[in-house]
Amino acid sequence: MKTMVGKLGIAVIILAAIITIISIVLLQQGFSKQSWLTHAMKQENITFEIDGKQTVIDNAEKAQKAGDTVREHRHSIAPTYGDLLGGHNFDPTDPKQLTYAQALNLENYLYLAVASFGIVTLALASGGFMLLTGIALGTVGFALLKIAKE
Repeated sequence: MKTMVGKLGIAVIILAAIITIISIVLLQQGFSKQSWLTHAMKQENITFEIDGKQTVIDNAEKAQKAGDTVREHRHSIAPTYGDLLGGHNFDPTDPKQLTYAQALNLENYLYLAVASFGIVTLALASGGFMLLTGIALGTVGFALLKIAKE
């Protein structure tokens, strides 16, 4: 029985080590991508008025607010892209159509940033949870080894 408990303890420790390694990779990737996203957005230097002052958009919350505002402004030009064109082809010499297209591009950029920050948050949360799980399993594994030796 002690041999089986000892083998179980070793198996649990190996599983804990694997989970811990995966969690460290997730955390490293999450922090790395979060830093890259923030830096890339600061380089673009897109500013937006929040609470009465101009601020650089560099996180998901600011990007969401700015994207929603751009969408509102774009819809004030035309409710849909089809309405804007009125059954015709896109005319890049028409300032109204060009402004609409530029607003659409900026809106997509901002919403992509929101989604990217969300994925980073998921990676960090998963990595943190997995790290705690790895530590807990490791503790159980070492406890099983101690029981097997007694």
